[in-house]
Amino acid sequence: PGLLACPKPSPASSSPAGGSSFVLPSITVVTWNVGTAMPPNDVTSLLHLNTGETNDADMIAIGLQEVNSKINKRLKDALFTDQWSELFMDVLSPFHFVLVSTVRMQGVILLVFAKYYHLPFLQDIQTDCTRTGLGGYWGNKGGVSVRLSIFGHMVCFLNCHLPAHLEKAEQRKEDFATILHMQQFEGRVASGILDHDLVFWFGDLNFRIESLDIRFVKYAIDSNILSQLWEKDQLNIAKSTWPVLGGFQEGPLNFPPTFKFDVGTNKYDSSAKKRKPAWTDRILWKIKPPSAGLGVGGRRPSQSILSVSQLCYCSHMEYTISDHKPVAAIFAVQFASKADKPLVEIYVADEWNRPEQAVVRYKMAAGFHRSSWDWIGLYRVGFRHPKDYVSYVWARSDDGERCLEKQLCAQVMFSEEALPKGKGEYILGYYSNIFSSIAGVTEPFQISLPRSEEGSSPTDSSGSSSEEEDDSTLVLLAPKSRSPSPGKMKRHRSRSPSLAKFQGLILRPSSRDRGMSRSPSPQNRRGLPGDIPTIHLPQEELGCCGTKAKDLGWAADSQEGSSFYQTVREQGGPPCVSADNPQARADPRNLGLLPALRLEMIDQAMGQWRESVDQGYPCRRMSPTSPPGCSTTPKEGSSP
Repeated sequence: PGLLACPKPSPASSSPAGGSSFVLPSITVVTWNVGTAMPPNDVTSLLHLNTGETNDADMIAIGLQEVNSKINKRLKDALFTDQWSELFMDVLSPFHFVLVSTVRMQGVILLVFAKYYHLPFLQDIQTDCTRTGLGGYWGNKGGVSVRLSIFGHMVCFLNCHLPAHLEKAEQRKEDFATILHMQQFEGRVASGILDHDLVFWFGDLNFRIESLDIRFVKYAIDSNILSQLWEKDQLNIAKSTWPVLGGFQEGPLNFPPTFKFDVGTNKYDSSAKKRKPAWTDRILWKIKPPSAGLGVGGRRPSQSILSVSQLCYCSHMEYTISDHKPVAAIFAVQFASKADKPLVEIYVADEWNRPEQAVVRYKMAAGFHRSSWDWIGLYRVGFRHPKDYVSYVWARSDDGERCLEKQLCAQVMFSEEALPKGKGEYILGYYSNIFSSIAGVTEPFQISLPRSEEGSSPTDSSGSSSEEEDDSTLVLLAPKSRSPSPGKMKRHRSRSPSLAKFQGLILRPSSRDRGMSRSPSPQNRRGLPGDIPTIHLPQEELGCCGTKAKDLGWAADSQEGSSFYQTVREQGGPPCVSADNPQARADPRNLGLLPALRLEMIDQAMGQWRESVDQGYPCRRMSPTSPPGCSTTPKEGSSP
C-alpha cells in the first residue's frame, strides 16, 4: 500500500504476451537547411504537435544543416547549448519529450527526442560524424548519426549535407558511400550504418532536376503537375542505378521543390543566378533485408517482424527565414517487441508530504550491470534531458549487490535539503552510467512540502522567478558524456581537445540573456553577479587550484584571474573545482561537462601549447574524456 510501480506501458507501447506485434505509433523526422538564420519564434507546426493525441509522435529526429558556425558562434555554442537546440527542447518538453542524444559537426546538427516513458527502452546510444568537405578535412559537408536500440531493435538516424550544384551528382554518390564506410559503432550488433534493422537517411542531399529548362520547371510547379518533374530528379534516377542506394525508399514528392527561395518570401530565386528549383531536402528509409536461413516453423526469423508506413511527407511553406523550406515525414513503425520490461523498476509513494516519505525503492532486472556511479534523479514533469534534474541521490545501497543477485528491492532516501519546496508533479529516473541512459522511470507523483520561512528553496517547484533561475556558470551537455565516471570511459569520436587540456579556462558567471538561462544543465540555481559571459585565458599558464599558490595557484600570477576567484568566493560562489574537492566530484553535472569541441582550426593552433601543458601539470579528473589516473570515487556524504 502506498507504493507505485514502474509505469505500465501505454497503449502505444503495449506488448501483449504470445509474441504479438509491438506498434510504435509514429516517428517524426524533420530536415531543414536553416541557412545560418536565427531560430523562428515557433516551430509547433513543423513538428506536427497540433494534430491531437491520437497522432502524437513517440520519437522525433531533427536534422539541421548550415547552422551558423562562424568561429565566434561555434565557440559560444561549444560552451553553451546552441539556440536551435534550446528552441526545440523548449518547445518539446511541455509535450513530455526528452532529449535522448545530440551530435554536431560544424553547421550540421542532429537531435533525437522521445517521450519520457520510452526512455528505459532506448539503449546502446552512440553517435558518430564524418567530414567530407575539402577532401575530408572540413565539416561543412558530411554526415552525423545517432544509433540506438528501440525496444531491442537497432535503429540509426543519419543526417547528411552533400555537395551542391547540378553537375556534382557523382560527388554526392561518392560522399554518401564514404559516410557509410567511415561510420562504425562499438559493439558486435550493427557496427555499420546499413547493419541496423532500420535506417532513416535525411538532410540537404542537394540532388537537382536534370535536363528540363527552368521555365518549364516553374510552369510545372505553378500548374501542379509535379509528376512531370519526378523522372528528371537526380535522386530518383540514382535509386535505380546506384547500388549504394539499393533498398532505400521514399514517399511521393507531392510538395513543391524546397530550394531555392528568396529569403523572407515564397518566391523562387529571383537573383541574377536564377537557380532552378529542386527537391534538395529529402527523407528516406531502409529496412534491413531478412536474414538468410529459416527459423522455427520454416519461417525466416526476420520476416514480417519490422514494417514501416509513411503517414505524411510534406514541406512547410510558412517558414521563410531560409532559402530552403523544411521537410517533415511521419512514420508508423511496427515490430515485435524484444523488451517489455525496464532494466530498473522504481517504487515510490503516491505523494511526498513529509521529508521522511522521500524513500525510493528500486529493483534491478537479472543481468543488469550496475555501477557505483549510477544515480536516481528527481525531475519536474516536463524535464528536457537526463541532466535536467532538480536533485539526485547515488544509487549505492549497502546491500545493492545482494539485492541484484536475489532480485530484491534496494532502498535509498533523498535528504530533506535536496527536496524541492512547494507543490508540484515530479518523476524519478534511474540513470545508468554504463548505458549512459535512463534505465527506469516512474509515473508522475506529487510532492507537497512546506516552504521555509526565509523564502522559497532554490529548487522550488514553482520556479518562482525566471529572472533568478540559472543565472550562474552554465554546466554543459556533452553528447557522449552524460554522467560521471569512476574510471576509464568510452571516448567520443571527436578528435578535439577535452576539458583537461584547457587548464586556464575560467567562465565568468552570468546567463546569456540576463534572464532565465536556457542551458540544459545549470550547475546550481543561485545566480552569481556578472553582466557579460566571458572566457578568460590568462597570458601566463594557470595551474590547478588546491595546490600551493607559489607553485600552481588558480591564476596566482595573474592579477585579474586572482581577483575574479576571490570575488566568487567572497560572494558565496561555488568552490574551486579540483581533484581534491569531493563535493565538486560528487555532482553528476560537475564531471564530463564540456562537449567535444569540433573546432578543427583551434585544435591545430593549440596543439603545441597543449603538449607543454601536458608535461607540466598534474592530472585533474574533470571529464570522462580526460586521461585516467586520478581517483574520482564519489563520497557517500556528498551533497548535490
